[in-house]
Amino acid sequence: MNALAQLNTSYGNHRTKVLCGAFAAANAGATIGYLPLFAVFLPLKIEGLSETPSFNLYTLIAIVGTLTAMAANIFFGWLSDASVRAGHGRRGWISFGVAGLALSYLGFAYAQQVTLLFLSVMAIQIAANAILAPLLATMADEIPDNRKGITGGLMTLANPLAAAVAWLLLTLPAGNEILRFGALSAIVMLLLLPLLHIRARRLPASPDAMACRGPARRNLAVTWLARLCIQSAGNGLTLYLFFYFRTLQADLAASTTAGFLSQLLIAGYLLPLPFALALGRQSDLNGRRKPMLLCAAFIAAAGLITMALASASWAGAMGFLIYAVGAQIFMAIHAAFWMQSLPDADRRGRDLGILNLANTLPALIGALMAWFVARPDTFGPALALMAVIVAFGGVLMLLVDEHAPQADLPCPQG
Repeated sequence: MNALAQLNTSYGNHRTKVLCGAFAAANAGATIGYLPLFAVFLPLKIEGLSETPSFNLYTLIAIVGTLTAMAANIFFGWLSDASVRAGHGRRGWISFGVAGLALSYLGFAYAQQVTLLFLSVMAIQIAANAILAPLLATMADEIPDNRKGITGGLMTLANPLAAAVAWLLLTLPAGNEILRFGALSAIVMLLLLPLLHIRARRLPASPDAMACRGPARRNLAVTWLARLCIQSAGNGLTLYLFFYFRTLQADLAASTTAGFLSQLLIAGYLLPLPFALALGRQSDLNGRRKPMLLCAAFIAAAGLITMALASASWAGAMGFLIYAVGAQIFMAIHAAFWMQSLPDADRRGRDLGILNLANTLPALIGALMAWFVARPDTFGPALALMAVIVAFGGVLMLLVDEHAPQADLPCPQG
């Protein structure tokens, strides 16, 4: 290898590492844009806003917000594909989403009527997906397959950071929502800036995925269904976690439960991080992601069963921590699996938008499942059902074929 080739290889490796870090930070920013809203701030807002039973109103807003997110993700994925074909890249849409998110949270802060609350949550979902759709397509475009596992592990940083931000924002004066949500928007912007300042360089498409589009699409269909199962449980749990712990802490104030939940989320999302990073990198090296996915799904199911049987908040918290380890490992490795399997390099934004229905549709399924199975005073039956669905999702991953992760390739300009 001559000196110029060595220099190019060294530069490419360094750039890939920087890009992986910037992508992880951007993904954390996007997650902060929506996760604290549904986990903490929307339930609190509803309890102080309406005479309508908060459980039912929250469910209705969650369903409308989910439908909005589903449509917005596909739409902005398609728009970012069109921008790439026109030579403009995807980062402009990410910037648009950041600005829209700040304005949407301003509307949420001022919303003092149910109708305005609906509209502001819909606006937040549109803006958040204007960030998320092109962001995930950027990972598929620019990060090599043999770094997607470790990048998926780094993506697990997003949830603990989002939980930490929620907890920190709860410490701000409760009466000053402008300050609270202005700080949230500023954090989102700062985390996205590094990626926005890195010039886009698309990698060549994976030869395996492009040569075998039929099997690749079949694999994606099974993979999509598996993720749908895991996310149906996970999103349903996230939506109702506040109300679940209210049933175990009925004698405490709602604000106390919110603070407890924020700290639990931090612990629950930090605990899986080293496992997700180590196993994600190991799956990059040996090309074997399926066994890890199955084990992770079973661990998550065990955590949900523990929560279903819990009669005290400490037991419920222990079950959630077990669930979080399994679920986050599954999501990290699964993200790498399906991004390296995309069959059409020119339609990655659109395809990921459709695949993202396995992330957004479950919020609707989870909400409806909890509505029909759970009761405001008990979530045991819903949690047991979620455990069965999670385990089934892990078994489904045994039906897909794996090809070895693609190594780093020269990065053409684009």
